[in-house]
Amino acid sequence: MKPVEQIKQPILKEMELFESKFKEAMVTKVPLLNRITHYIVRRKGKQMRPMFVFLVAKMVSGGRFEDRTYRGASVIELIHTATLVHDDVVDDSNRRRGFFSINALWKNKIAVLVGDFLLSKGLLLSIDNNDFDILKLISIAVREMSEGELLQIEKARKLDITEDVYFEIIRQKTATLIAACCGIGAASVGSSEEEIQKMRKFGELIGIAFQIKDDLFDYTDAKIGKPTGIDIKEQKMTLPLIYTLNICSNSERKWLLNSVKKYNKDKGRVKEVIAFVKEKDGIKYTIAKMKDYQEQALQILQTYPDSEYKASLLTMVNYVIERKI
Repeated sequence: MKPVEQIKQPILKEMELFESKFKEAMVTKVPLLNRITHYIVRRKGKQMRPMFVFLVAKMVSGGRFEDRTYRGASVIELIHTATLVHDDVVDDSNRRRGFFSINALWKNKIAVLVGDFLLSKGLLLSIDNNDFDILKLISIAVREMSEGELLQIEKARKLDITEDVYFEIIRQKTATLIAACCGIGAASVGSSEEEIQKMRKFGELIGIAFQIKDDLFDYTDAKIGKPTGIDIKEQKMTLPLIYTLNICSNSERKWLLNSVKKYNKDKGRVKEVIAFVKEKDGIKYTIAKMKDYQEQALQILQTYPDSEYKASLLTMVNYVIERKI
Protein backbone atom coordinates (compact mmCIF):
# COMPACT_ATOMS: atom_id res chain seq x y z
CA MET A 1 0.00 0.00 0.00
CA LYS A 2 1.33 3.47 -0.92
CA PRO A 3 2.13 5.74 2.07
CA VAL A 4 -0.66 8.20 1.18
CA GLU A 5 -3.24 5.38 1.05
CA GLN A 6 -1.93 4.04 4.36
CA ILE A 7 -2.23 7.51 5.97
CA LYS A 8 -5.83 7.82 4.71
CA GLN A 9 -7.02 4.48 6.12
CA PRO A 10 -8.52 5.70 9.45
CA ILE A 11 -10.34 8.59 7.71
CA LEU A 12 -11.43 7.01 4.41
CA LYS A 13 -15.16 7.62 4.95
CA GLU A 14 -14.54 11.20 6.07
CA MET A 15 -12.36 11.89 3.01
CA GLU A 16 -15.06 10.58 0.67
CA LEU A 17 -17.73 12.71 2.33
CA PHE A 18 -15.36 15.68 2.29
CA GLU A 19 -14.91 15.38 -1.50
CA SER A 20 -18.65 15.63 -2.09
CA LYS A 21 -18.96 18.56 0.35
CA PHE A 22 -16.03 20.30 -1.33
CA LYS A 23 -17.61 19.90 -4.78
CA GLU A 24 -20.83 21.43 -3.41
CA ALA A 25 -18.89 24.38 -2.03
CA MET A 26 -17.58 25.09 -5.55
CA VAL A 27 -20.97 25.35 -7.31
CA THR A 28 -21.87 28.76 -8.78
CA LYS A 29 -24.41 30.30 -11.18
CA VAL A 30 -21.73 31.26 -13.70
CA PRO A 31 -21.24 28.49 -16.33
CA LEU A 32 -17.63 29.53 -17.13
CA LEU A 33 -16.74 29.45 -13.45
CA ASN A 34 -18.38 26.03 -13.06
CA ARG A 35 -16.30 24.67 -15.95
CA ILE A 36 -13.11 25.98 -14.34
CA THR A 37 -13.94 24.77 -10.80
CA HIS A 38 -14.90 21.34 -12.24
CA TYR A 39 -11.46 21.25 -13.87
CA ILE A 40 -9.84 22.20 -10.53
CA VAL A 41 -11.71 19.47 -8.59
CA ARG A 42 -10.85 16.85 -11.22
CA ARG A 43 -7.10 17.46 -11.03
CA LYS A 44 -6.84 17.51 -7.24
CA GLY A 45 -3.54 16.44 -5.67
CA LYS A 46 -2.95 14.09 -2.75
CA GLN A 47 -5.18 16.22 -0.48
CA MET A 48 -2.64 16.20 2.32
CA ARG A 49 -4.11 19.34 3.89
CA PRO A 50 -7.63 18.01 4.59
CA MET A 51 -5.97 14.82 5.83
CA PHE A 52 -4.03 16.85 8.41
CA VAL A 53 -7.27 18.54 9.54
CA PHE A 54 -9.11 15.21 9.96
CA LEU A 55 -6.28 13.24 11.58
CA VAL A 56 -5.44 15.98 14.10
CA ALA A 57 -9.15 16.46 14.97
CA LYS A 58 -9.55 12.73 15.58
CA MET A 59 -6.27 12.33 17.48
CA VAL A 60 -6.83 15.18 19.94
CA SER A 61 -10.50 14.35 20.58
CA GLY A 62 -10.22 10.56 20.84
CA GLY A 63 -11.99 9.96 17.50
CA ARG A 64 -14.68 12.64 17.67
CA PHE A 65 -15.67 14.50 14.52
CA GLU A 66 -17.98 17.40 13.80
CA ASP A 67 -19.45 19.32 10.85
CA ARG A 68 -17.03 22.08 11.79
CA THR A 69 -14.17 19.72 10.96
CA TYR A 70 -15.48 19.27 7.40
CA ARG A 71 -15.96 23.01 7.07
CA GLY A 72 -12.45 23.64 8.36
CA ALA A 73 -11.00 21.24 5.78
CA SER A 74 -13.09 22.83 3.00
CA VAL A 75 -11.96 26.33 3.97
CA ILE A 76 -8.32 25.21 3.90
CA GLU A 77 -8.72 23.53 0.51
CA LEU A 78 -10.59 26.49 -1.04
CA ILE A 79 -8.02 29.00 0.15
CA HIS A 80 -5.05 26.77 -0.66
CA THR A 81 -6.43 26.30 -4.20
CA ALA A 82 -6.90 30.07 -4.51
CA THR A 83 -3.26 30.66 -3.59
CA LEU A 84 -2.08 28.03 -6.12
CA VAL A 85 -4.11 29.65 -8.92
CA HIS A 86 -2.63 33.06 -8.02
CA ASP A 87 0.88 31.55 -7.66
CA ASP A 88 0.76 30.23 -11.21
CA VAL A 89 -0.05 33.76 -12.43
CA VAL A 90 2.75 35.29 -10.31
CA ASP A 91 5.25 32.65 -11.52
CA ASP A 92 3.96 32.71 -15.12
CA SER A 93 3.69 28.94 -14.85
CA ASN A 94 1.84 26.88 -17.46
CA ARG A 95 1.75 23.56 -15.61
CA ARG A 96 0.48 22.42 -12.22
CA ARG A 97 0.70 18.74 -11.13
CA GLY A 98 1.22 17.67 -14.73
CA PHE A 99 -1.90 19.50 -15.96
CA PHE A 100 -2.23 22.87 -17.65
CA SER A 101 -2.60 25.68 -15.10
CA ILE A 102 -5.74 27.84 -15.06
CA ASN A 103 -3.84 30.82 -16.49
CA ALA A 104 -2.47 28.65 -19.33
CA LEU A 105 -5.98 27.58 -20.36
CA TRP A 106 -8.02 30.70 -19.56
CA LYS A 107 -5.39 33.49 -19.33
CA ASN A 108 -4.26 35.58 -16.35
CA LYS A 109 -7.30 37.83 -16.01
CA ILE A 110 -9.67 34.89 -15.52
CA ALA A 111 -7.17 33.03 -13.28
CA VAL A 112 -6.90 36.01 -10.90
CA LEU A 113 -10.70 36.31 -10.72
CA VAL A 114 -11.08 32.57 -10.08
CA GLY A 115 -8.53 32.82 -7.26
CA ASP A 116 -10.52 35.72 -5.78
CA PHE A 117 -13.74 33.71 -6.06
CA LEU A 118 -12.22 30.70 -4.25
CA LEU A 119 -10.81 32.96 -1.52
CA SER A 120 -14.19 34.61 -0.89
CA LYS A 121 -15.93 31.20 -0.93
CA GLY A 122 -13.58 30.02 1.80
CA LEU A 123 -14.09 33.13 3.93
CA LEU A 124 -17.89 33.01 3.58
CA LEU A 125 -18.02 29.33 4.50
CA SER A 126 -16.56 30.29 7.90
CA ILE A 127 -18.55 33.50 8.34
CA ASP A 128 -21.92 31.92 7.42
CA ASN A 129 -21.40 29.28 10.12
CA ASN A 130 -19.90 31.60 12.77
CA ASP A 131 -16.61 29.69 12.66
CA PHE A 132 -14.64 32.81 13.56
CA ASP A 133 -11.87 30.87 15.33
CA ILE A 134 -11.29 28.89 12.12
CA LEU A 135 -11.47 32.08 10.06
CA LYS A 136 -8.80 33.70 12.25
CA LEU A 137 -6.44 30.73 11.87
CA ILE A 138 -6.78 30.70 8.08
CA SER A 139 -6.53 34.50 7.81
CA ILE A 140 -3.22 34.47 9.70
CA ALA A 141 -1.98 31.84 7.23
CA VAL A 142 -3.00 33.90 4.16
CA ARG A 143 -1.34 37.04 5.56
CA GLU A 144 1.88 35.16 6.30
CA MET A 145 1.93 33.41 2.92
CA SER A 146 1.74 36.80 1.16
CA GLU A 147 4.45 38.26 3.43
CA GLY A 148 6.71 35.24 2.83
CA GLU A 149 6.32 35.44 -0.94
CA LEU A 150 7.07 39.19 -0.95
CA LEU A 151 10.05 38.75 1.40
CA GLN A 152 11.45 36.14 -0.99
CA ILE A 153 10.97 38.43 -4.01
CA GLU A 154 12.64 41.32 -2.17
CA LYS A 155 15.61 39.22 -1.09
CA ALA A 156 15.99 37.54 -4.49
CA ARG A 157 16.80 40.93 -6.01
CA LYS A 158 19.81 41.34 -3.73
CA LEU A 159 20.66 37.62 -3.24
CA ASP A 160 21.57 38.40 0.38
CA ILE A 161 19.42 35.81 2.13
CA THR A 162 20.79 34.55 5.42
CA GLU A 163 19.83 31.17 6.85
CA ASP A 164 17.51 32.88 9.37
CA VAL A 165 15.70 34.77 6.60
CA TYR A 166 15.41 31.57 4.54
CA PHE A 167 13.68 29.80 7.44
CA GLU A 168 11.39 32.78 7.97
CA ILE A 169 10.44 32.71 4.26
CA ILE A 170 9.60 29.00 4.23
CA ARG A 171 7.82 29.22 7.59
CA GLN A 172 5.54 31.88 6.11
CA LYS A 173 5.28 30.62 2.53
CA THR A 174 4.67 26.92 3.16
CA ALA A 175 4.63 25.95 6.82
CA THR A 176 1.99 28.45 7.93
CA LEU A 177 -0.73 26.73 5.85
CA ILE A 178 0.06 23.28 7.26
CA ALA A 179 0.16 24.89 10.73
CA ALA A 180 -3.33 26.28 10.02
CA CYS A 181 -4.55 22.78 8.97
CA CYS A 182 -3.41 21.27 12.27
CA GLY A 183 -4.64 24.22 14.35
CA ILE A 184 -8.03 24.12 12.61
CA GLY A 185 -8.26 20.36 13.14
CA ALA A 186 -7.84 20.90 16.90
CA ALA A 187 -10.10 23.99 17.01
CA SER A 188 -12.90 22.22 15.11
CA VAL A 189 -13.43 19.74 17.96
CA GLY A 190 -13.33 22.35 20.75
CA SER A 191 -9.70 22.00 21.91
CA SER A 192 -8.16 24.49 24.35
CA GLU A 193 -6.14 27.44 22.99
CA GLU A 194 -2.99 25.78 24.35
CA GLU A 195 -3.65 22.59 22.40
CA ILE A 196 -4.56 24.51 19.23
CA GLN A 197 -1.20 26.33 19.42
CA LYS A 198 0.62 23.05 20.13
CA MET A 199 -0.91 21.56 16.98
CA ARG A 200 -0.10 24.70 15.01
CA LYS A 201 3.54 24.28 16.05
CA PHE A 202 3.43 20.61 15.00
CA GLY A 203 2.12 21.62 11.56
CA GLU A 204 4.71 24.38 11.24
CA LEU A 205 7.57 21.96 11.93
CA ILE A 206 6.29 19.49 9.33
CA GLY A 207 5.73 22.33 6.85
CA ILE A 208 9.33 23.52 7.21
CA ALA A 209 10.64 19.95 6.72
CA PHE A 210 8.32 19.58 3.70
CA GLN A 211 9.66 22.75 2.05
CA ILE A 212 13.29 21.82 2.71
CA LYS A 213 12.58 18.49 0.99
CA ASP A 214 11.03 20.39 -1.94
CA ASP A 215 14.12 22.59 -2.19
CA LEU A 216 16.34 19.48 -2.22
CA PHE A 217 14.49 18.20 -5.30
CA ASP A 218 16.08 21.07 -7.24
CA TYR A 219 19.41 19.30 -6.80
CA THR A 220 18.27 15.79 -7.83
CA ASP A 221 17.90 14.18 -11.22
CA ALA A 222 14.63 12.42 -10.34
CA LYS A 223 11.57 13.04 -12.51
CA ILE A 224 9.46 15.00 -10.06
CA GLY A 225 7.28 17.21 -12.22
CA LYS A 226 9.64 20.20 -12.18
CA PRO A 227 13.02 20.39 -13.92
CA THR A 228 16.25 20.34 -11.90
CA GLY A 229 17.77 23.76 -11.28
CA ILE A 230 14.51 25.68 -11.59
CA ASP A 231 15.04 27.49 -8.27
CA ILE A 232 18.46 28.68 -9.46
CA LYS A 233 16.92 29.76 -12.77
CA GLU A 234 14.34 31.78 -10.80
CA GLN A 235 17.07 33.16 -8.50
CA LYS A 236 15.52 31.53 -5.43
CA MET A 237 18.13 31.20 -2.71
CA THR A 238 17.46 27.90 -0.93
CA LEU A 239 19.33 26.28 1.96
CA PRO A 240 21.87 24.16 -0.01
CA LEU A 241 23.04 27.30 -1.83
CA ILE A 242 22.93 29.58 1.25
CA TYR A 243 25.04 27.10 3.25
CA THR A 244 27.55 26.74 0.39
CA LEU A 245 27.89 30.53 0.04
CA ASN A 246 28.66 30.76 3.76
CA ILE A 247 31.47 28.22 3.77
CA CYS A 248 33.24 28.75 0.43
CA SER A 249 36.15 31.08 -0.36
CA ASN A 250 35.64 34.68 -1.52
CA SER A 251 36.44 33.86 -5.15
CA GLU A 252 34.10 30.84 -5.12
CA ARG A 253 31.41 32.99 -3.53
CA LYS A 254 31.83 35.62 -6.24
CA TRP A 255 31.53 32.93 -8.94
CA LEU A 256 28.43 31.44 -7.30
CA LEU A 257 26.63 34.78 -6.92
CA ASN A 258 27.59 35.77 -10.45
CA SER A 259 26.22 32.46 -11.75
CA VAL A 260 22.86 33.01 -10.03
CA LYS A 261 22.68 36.72 -11.01
CA LYS A 262 23.83 36.63 -14.63
CA TYR A 263 23.97 33.02 -15.82
CA ASN A 264 20.85 31.60 -14.16
CA LYS A 265 19.33 30.80 -17.61
CA ASP A 266 22.50 29.03 -18.81
CA LYS A 267 21.79 25.29 -18.36
CA GLY A 268 25.47 24.36 -18.36
CA ARG A 269 26.32 26.91 -15.69
CA VAL A 270 23.32 25.86 -13.55
CA LYS A 271 24.61 22.25 -13.69
CA GLU A 272 28.03 23.47 -12.54
CA VAL A 273 26.42 25.30 -9.59
CA ILE A 274 24.49 22.16 -8.59
CA ALA A 275 27.68 20.06 -8.77
CA PHE A 276 29.60 22.63 -6.69
CA VAL A 277 26.88 22.73 -3.98
CA LYS A 278 26.98 18.92 -3.75
CA GLU A 279 30.78 18.92 -3.56
CA LYS A 280 30.69 21.39 -0.63
CA ASP A 281 28.22 19.21 1.33
CA GLY A 282 25.35 21.68 0.87
CA ILE A 283 22.97 18.74 0.36
CA LYS A 284 24.23 16.82 3.40
CA TYR A 285 23.84 19.90 5.63
CA THR A 286 20.30 20.56 4.33
CA ILE A 287 19.20 16.95 4.92
CA ALA A 288 20.46 17.16 8.53
CA LYS A 289 18.43 20.36 9.10
CA MET A 290 15.32 18.76 7.59
CA LYS A 291 15.65 15.73 9.89
CA ASP A 292 15.97 18.03 12.89
CA TYR A 293 12.56 19.59 12.14
CA GLN A 294 11.09 16.15 11.55
CA GLU A 295 12.39 15.01 14.95
CA GLN A 296 10.83 18.01 16.72
CA ALA A 297 7.45 17.24 15.08
CA LEU A 298 7.67 13.59 16.17
CA GLN A 299 8.38 14.66 19.76
CA ILE A 300 5.10 16.62 19.85
CA LEU A 301 3.20 13.57 18.54
CA GLN A 302 4.70 11.38 21.26
CA THR A 303 2.85 13.42 23.92
CA TYR A 304 -0.44 11.85 22.69
CA PRO A 305 -1.73 8.36 23.50
CA ASP A 306 -1.41 5.74 20.78
CA SER A 307 -4.25 5.59 18.27
CA GLU A 308 -4.70 4.81 14.57
CA TYR A 309 -4.85 8.58 13.95
CA LYS A 310 -1.55 9.19 15.73
CA ALA A 311 -0.04 6.29 13.76
CA SER A 312 -1.20 7.90 10.50
CA LEU A 313 0.31 11.24 11.49
CA LEU A 314 3.60 9.49 12.33
CA THR A 315 3.56 7.94 8.85
CA MET A 316 2.75 11.38 7.41
CA VAL A 317 5.73 13.04 9.15
CA ASN A 318 8.06 10.36 7.80
CA TYR A 319 6.50 10.46 4.33
CA VAL A 320 7.06 14.22 4.10
CA ILE A 321 10.84 13.79 4.07
CA GLU A 322 11.06 10.40 2.35
CA ARG A 323 8.74 11.17 -0.59
CA LYS A 324 10.10 10.95 -4.11
CA ILE A 325 7.89 13.70 -5.53
